[in-house]
Amino acid sequence: MAPPFHLAFPTHSIAAAREFYLDKLGFTEGRSSERWVDFNVFGHQLVAHLVDGYQAAKTHNQVDGDPVPVPHWGLALSVEQFHSLAARCRNSGITFAIHPHLRFKGAPGEQWTMFFYDCSGVGVLTAPAGCGVSGSAHQTSFSACRECPGV
Repeated sequence: MAPPFHLAFPTHSIAAAREFYLDKLGFTEGRSSERWVDFNVFGHQLVAHLVDGYQAAKTHNQVDGDPVPVPHWGLALSVEQFHSLAARCRNSGITFAIHPHLRFKGAPGEQWTMFFYDCSGVGVLTAPAGCGVSGSAHQTSFSACRECPGV
């Protein structure tokens, strides 16, 4: 098993970050202070740091016909985890920048993917590991590949 990663990112509000990552996405909280909070995200550590007045720029790059938010972060999920998180997002009223769909259909690396923004405009994506697809796609997205059973 790969070691967990740590990712620190800016937020305009610790309270809004807690509402988004805890209440809407269902992650759990670790340590915190007045200006930062840790979230346990499938065993990885995301840390929201308060940056007064922060709002991420909404820039994009075309990938397989979709305007993918850049920058963004994400996780490798099983197909079941992906669809469960997609349902949780819908039920929590999260607006998708890119709706859940199958990307690279019929090609190597075929995977389910979705994108949305957090409370400060940080791009969040959801690709699984272990299907033999090389490159950074698996480390940078909340997606699920049909070639990766039970990742």
